[in-house]
Amino acid sequence: MYVRGIRGATTVENNEEKEILSATTELLAEIVSQNGFPPGDIASVFITVTPDLTATFPAKAIRQMEGWELVPLMCSVEIPVEGGLPLCIRLMVQVNTEKRQDEIRHVYLKRAMSLRPDIVRLTNG
Repeated sequence: MYVRGIRGATTVENNEEKEILSATTELLAEIVSQNGFPPGDIASVFITVTPDLTATFPAKAIRQMEGWELVPLMCSVEIPVEGGLPLCIRLMVQVNTEKRQDEIRHVYLKRAMSLRPDIVRLTNG
């Protein structure tokens, strides 16, 4: 068994709690859908937001999802790189799996698709 990382990112239009929670839920649901892992297989989720997102903790959305109450979560702020994508939420879902690295499907939604067009082509292609 291996611990594999599944990357994901999305964006919101405004620094508002409802948008941040909704976008986080949507992103995690899509990661789970594309990879087929139940919460019990997840080792942890590391969440980052850009410095312009201050309305709420994205982890709050995950804690409200059924079955995710015991999954360790940690939020942090992305480093503020000049010209970086604003209003962005990123997830690193660490999963216990027998899948090979090339079987993992990373998920980029909304404006975050511009972060990794190479991966977006692979997972949507």
